[in-house]
Amino acid sequence: MRYLLLFSLLLSFLYSSDTRYEMGEKMYKEACISCHGVNGKANTDMKLIVMPRSLSKTILTEDQGYQIIKKGAHYWGASADMMPSFESVYSEEELRSVANYITKAFNPDSQARIDKLYAQSKPIPEAKKPKMLKRGEKIYKRNCSWCHGIRGGGDGEASRNPELSIFPYDLTKTLLDNKQMFLYVKYGGQYWGTHKEYMPSWSRKYDDYTIKSVVKFIDENLRKKQ
Repeated sequence: MRYLLLFSLLLSFLYSSDTRYEMGEKMYKEACISCHGVNGKANTDMKLIVMPRSLSKTILTEDQGYQIIKKGAHYWGASADMMPSFESVYSEEELRSVANYITKAFNPDSQARIDKLYAQSKPIPEAKKPKMLKRGEKIYKRNCSWCHGIRGGGDGEASRNPELSIFPYDLTKTLLDNKQMFLYVKYGGQYWGTHKEYMPSWSRKYDDYTIKSVVKFIDENLRKKQ
């Protein structure tokens, strides 16, 4: 009897997973494919100020993707609101389904890729840990504040220059965890699916200790805790 119950639960789980995937695929073709393209590779022929991201490279987890789809990119720090909120358009189940489909269809190995890259980074020596915040603040103000602003609000001097046409994120609202932020800063935006190098790679200029220090400063001094 117990094995029969477990088998029934397994079948129910598999069925619900398949149903969610199919629903997500239908929704993606209905609402997302025109911008994010077939196979999640962004449609770069569109005439937009900020081009859609390639979802086949995204650093976001399934839940983070769901949050972006639900609330829209501006809610989570984007200056240019090209990714709208679908909260009032679709049900909770539909929103979860499309996030599930995007992850499984386009980027199923994302977490393994993130974990592998982070594992390759150099660990912080114990003697240096007490100095991280000071180091991070110094480098943030020197390099990052020009775009992201002194308080991380995405309102730095560069963002106000129409000739540059850049749209830095408000880091006080970011969804990324510290590991994701480190990898995003280290490898740059294009590595994670942006059309242009809006966010450059800093790996040639700074070592892992310095980048992790900047991330620590952002997390502890700029990010608003949810």
